Amino acid sequence: MFLLSDRLPTRSAAAIALAAAFLLSGCAVKDLFTKRDEPLVPVAAGVTQTVESPKMFGVLPIYRPNVQQGNFVSREMVDQLKVGMTPEQVRFVLGTPLIVDVFHDERWDYPFRMKRGDGTVTSSHVVVRFKEGRVVSFDGGQVPAENQYLKLIAAPEKK
Repeated sequence: MFLLSDRLPTRSAAAIALAAAFLLSGCAVKDLFTKRDEPLVPVAAGVTQTVESPKMFGVLPIYRPNVQQGNFVSREMVDQLKVGMTPEQVRFVLGTPLIVDVFHDERWDYPFRMKRGDGTVTSSHVVVRFKEGRVVSFDGGQVPAENQYLKLIAAPEKK
């Protein structure tokens, strides 16, 4: 009703149409604010790392906080795991599992993902399998040591 009114001046209608066209033109752009052309960079087995360029329009830097999700499991923690441990002992060493599937209660998953503000994404996954209340196997590839993890999350040195 508003646009069909006789009281609306031609300039206002043109301004509204121009603003709507400008706002809707952003929908055609796939991702206006980030550039994700760089390929996946493997760091070590079990750990993957990617790098993104967080720039608005390719020029302006964007502030993004570090986001950590999941349980960080270090190499020292995995070295403490032994076949035959009870679930309570595993929980003491690795912490509470992030994923305990109702349909596969004999498997505990410890996924980890950390995305730094500069776009660097580091992820790993450790799986512990039980049978009759004891650890049968565990794997997760080559997870980083605690000092390597600290280097991953530390801010780069300013020159």
